[in-house]
Amino acid sequence: MTSLPALLLLALGLTLAEAQLRLYNLRASDLPSDLLGTSDGYVQVYSGSTYLGKTAVRKNDPDPWWEEEFQHFKAKEGDELKLEVYDQDLLFHDLVGVCQRQMKLGTHTHDCYLEKGGVLTYTYTLDDINQ
Repeated sequence: MTSLPALLLLALGLTLAEAQLRLYNLRASDLPSDLLGTSDGYVQVYSGSTYLGKTAVRKNDPDPWWEEEFQHFKAKEGDELKLEVYDQDLLFHDLVGVCQRQMKLGTHTHDCYLEKGGVLTYTYTLDDINQ
């Protein structure tokens, strides 16, 4: 969903300023167990329609912390940040939950309650590179 100020800028033929996104400090708590035991969690990261990558799989850990950081140099304020949390299994990777939020300038830490249980906590910084 686009914000009203963004629509006004687009209507005037202007573009939103590009920004630098840094996503870090991804951690989860109380990820649900599956039939084979505790969760083998990982996270896939998207900025707008751009796939930024995924974390390593943390095996047998209901409270994983991921060291990876993700950066995107063409992010825009108002773009959607999407984090998909999965449990890796032998045949299928079960989607535990999706966190989606429109990005704002500055540094923000959020807790996201996952559909199948557990909480994903993450921090992102969105800096205006045109300042």
